[in-house]
Amino acid sequence: MKRGRPASVAWLSGIALAAALLMASCTGGGGGTGGVGTATPSPTQAPDRGTPGVFEDRVLFGQSAAFSGPAQELGKNMRLGIEAAFHEANMAGGVHGRRLELTTLDDAYEPEAAITNTQQLIGEGVFALIGAVGTPTSRSATPVAAESGVPYLTPFTGAAFLRDPEWTNIINLRASYAQETEEMVERLTVDLGIERIAILYQDDSYGRSGYDGVQQALGRRGSEAVAVGRYTRNTSAVKAAVLDIQGGSPEAVIMIGAYQPMAEFIKWARNLGMDALFLNVSFVGSNALAQELGPEGVGVLVTQVVPFPEDDSLAVVSAYHRALAAYAPDATPGFVSLEGYLAGRLAIAGLEMCGRDLDRDCFLASLRESAMLEIEGFPLQYGEDDNQGSDKVFLTVIGPGEQYHAIESLREIETLRETEWLGD
Repeated sequence: MKRGRPASVAWLSGIALAAALLMASCTGGGGGTGGVGTATPSPTQAPDRGTPGVFEDRVLFGQSAAFSGPAQELGKNMRLGIEAAFHEANMAGGVHGRRLELTTLDDAYEPEAAITNTQQLIGEGVFALIGAVGTPTSRSATPVAAESGVPYLTPFTGAAFLRDPEWTNIINLRASYAQETEEMVERLTVDLGIERIAILYQDDSYGRSGYDGVQQALGRRGSEAVAVGRYTRNTSAVKAAVLDIQGGSPEAVIMIGAYQPMAEFIKWARNLGMDALFLNVSFVGSNALAQELGPEGVGVLVTQVVPFPEDDSLAVVSAYHRALAAYAPDATPGFVSLEGYLAGRLAIAGLEMCGRDLDRDCFLASLRESAMLEIEGFPLQYGEDDNQGSDKVFLTVIGPGEQYHAIESLREIETLRETEWLGD
C-alpha cells in the first residue's frame, strides 16, 4: 500500500519537520504518560521484524493530545477510553500474545507542541499514533506522521482535510463536521421552521471547518448566517462575539468551539436576554460543557458521533461500561471516553486481522480494505477512497442535573418545555 499525503498539503511536511527539530532543542513536548503499559523501549530492545513499535511481547502506540489548558478534559477522556480498551485486551492475553501499550504527551491543544510531540513519539518508535485531539493540532501533526509512514488513527476531530482519500495513513472513526452541521441546519429548518441562524466559531482551522459546514448547509437552502462571531483558541474571550451575534437577533446559534468558551458565551448571551437555541458540535466536550454551564445548560443541544453512553441496551455501550469499570471504577461514562474506547477497539481490530505477522502496511490495509467492521454492533465502513468509518450523527439535549437526553427531533424540546421538564 502506498503511504503518503495529499499533494495540496505535502509542502507542510518540510515545515513541520523543520519546526519539530528546532523546537526539540527547546522543549521535550511536555506532559506525561498514560496508565496502560507506559514503558518506553530501551535501546537494547529491538523491534520484532524491524517494524517500529512491534516487539515480541507488545505493541507500542503514541498519543499527543491536550492534557492541560481549556481543552484538557477532551484529551484526558480520549486517553481514558483508549486505555480502557487496551486494558480489556491485555487482561484477555493481549492481541496475538502481544500487550498493547500507550505513551502520551501533552500538546495543550497547541499546533507547535503537537509537531514536537509527534516527532518525539515517532523517534521513540511507536507503531502508530492514536487519539489526537483537535483540528489545528492534527493539521500540524499529520504531515510529520505521513512523512514517516506512521498510521494516524482516530483523531478527535471532524475536519474535512483529514478525509481526503489521498491520506493513505489516516483512519478516521467519526462523522465529519460537515455532517454534524448539516444535521443541525436540517433539524432547525425542518423541525422548527427556524431561518435566522447565527454562527460562533473558534478562529482557527477547527472553527473555520465547522463555519464552512454551516454556511454550505445554509447555502444549499438559499440562506446565509444572520450574524457571525469568533474568538481566539485557548481563550474564553467571547464578549465581543456575544455582541456581534446579538445584533443579528438569531433564533439559533450554531457553535464551533471548546467547552469553556462555549459555556462562557451561553452564560453571557442569556444574561443579555438572547432568546435563541444554542447548538454545539461533538468536539465541544459534552460532559465538560454541562458541568461548566450547571443549571444554565438546560436546553443546550449537542450533536454526537457516538451512541448515548448511558444506553447500555446497546452491545457496544455495555462492553464500554464493563471495560471502564474494570480499568477506572470511579470514572463517569461520557461521550468522549466512549469515542476513545471505540478508537482503541478499532486499533485492536486491525491488529487482530493482521495476525502475528504484524506491520504497518498490513494494519492499514486490514482496516481500509475490510468490507465491513463491527465493534459490538457499531458498524464501520471504509473503502479505497473512504477513510471515515462512521457517518452517524446523534442529537442530544442537556436536561436538569446536567444530564444529557437523546432526542430524534427538535420538536421534542417544545414538548419537554410544555411538560415542565426543561422549564420556561
